[in-house]
Amino acid sequence: MSNFLRLSTLALVALSALALGCSEEAQRDLERAALEKVGDLAAARMASSGDSGADGQNHSRDFIDIPVEVRQLADNVWQARGVGNTHLITTSEGHVVYDTGLSTQAAKQRRLLLEAVPELPVTHVVVSHSHADHAGGAKVWLEPGMELVAHHEFEEEQRYLKELEPFYWSRNRMLFPFMPEEPPTIDLLAYGGLAPTMTVDQPNVLTIEQGGTVFELLPTPGAEGADNLTLWLPKEKIFFSGDFFGPNFPQFPNVFTMRGEKIRKPIEYITSLNQVIALEPEMIVPSHQDPIVGKEQIKADLIKMRDAVQYVHDRTIEGMNAGKTVYELMEEIALPPELEMTQVHGRVSWAVKSLWEYYATWFHWDTTTELYAVPRSALFPEITALAGADALADAGEAHIAEGRNVEAIHLLEIVTTADPGHRRAQEALRRAHVNLRDAAIATTNNTYEIDWLSLRIRQIDALLAAEG
Repeated sequence: MSNFLRLSTLALVALSALALGCSEEAQRDLERAALEKVGDLAAARMASSGDSGADGQNHSRDFIDIPVEVRQLADNVWQARGVGNTHLITTSEGHVVYDTGLSTQAAKQRRLLLEAVPELPVTHVVVSHSHADHAGGAKVWLEPGMELVAHHEFEEEQRYLKELEPFYWSRNRMLFPFMPEEPPTIDLLAYGGLAPTMTVDQPNVLTIEQGGTVFELLPTPGAEGADNLTLWLPKEKIFFSGDFFGPNFPQFPNVFTMRGEKIRKPIEYITSLNQVIALEPEMIVPSHQDPIVGKEQIKADLIKMRDAVQYVHDRTIEGMNAGKTVYELMEEIALPPELEMTQVHGRVSWAVKSLWEYYATWFHWDTTTELYAVPRSALFPEITALAGADALADAGEAHIAEGRNVEAIHLLEIVTTADPGHRRAQEALRRAHVNLRDAAIATTNNTYEIDWLSLRIRQIDALLAAEG
């Protein structure tokens, strides 16, 4: 067990012991106080970890550094900032919460929000989707009598993410190394276990009227998963987007995430974007980063996002019908100038590959070997023996000199898989990754690409250091 998890457990156990004999409400208050202390420990650990690597390249740290603080966005809308934002909409008959952030930040976010608004009960907690940075703090908010509102698909999405938690945790921690070594098991911190009391599924809209405020819960799948649920305040013209657009707006969306997860349906996302365009929001309140204001610019950006996704989708379909390979299409398809937008989170070429595999699945029809459980890497020792490790390293270095870094990696990974101790090949492999990262920073600045390349550089550095 990591030091963070050990200290977290001790803090919660100690305060839970103090709660013995107290009322249920007092017990919950003590648990939240303990969890806030745990959150402080987590924040201190992340701030001092230095886990972004010696190169300092880890974009996810930008979110970790956001302070937990409260600000008022409209007369009846308050936001607690953090890795994931939590929102509280006030009414004269009680308050509604939209998204609950990370479990380690939720107690502090809750306390600060309730200190800022009239002392009335929270009646509904709405979660935009099943990811831990949006639904992780729900247990901190929930009390008897509250409604937990989610998409109809929420429990299924939560189920598979929980069943595959070790798999996803390992991947996420490689990209986001400040995460604890192991998933928390303490109930208030642990992922999963949420059972919505109200659900909504497309094409239905769930309307709640409370204290003169109208809340419309819109199922908008296809972005961060099949269970995306957004919130529209029609009188205020405010759209709470959760992660519907990703962490930036506008951007080319991460239609399929590099870290894994189930397939997201592209046409559903286009339909959802059309649904939001029709609302004509004057403010977008995402659950990451800052609100966006301005009806005309928001509408133009929404249309641009929709048209960009549609363009990439249609060109991929055309290319598939023309008999082109997935790699040809990844190389060829680019956004036209009028649809160009940041690819800091999602990349066009990755969307092309994802769309190809969404429609045609895993078999690319280019090699028989795809049908069998023998990867190319199984032949790398034999290829290295036949060609010679030094000769392959020479060829890799020649590719790097000519700017063909991906080709170099193909060759150099043959050597380093067969002979991890081949220092010249490892050093060349590192240079190729640094070159690709520099190119990514200078062009798309895509966070996932940069974080992945930084991870590989750290791994090579560790191997070279161990070799001496």
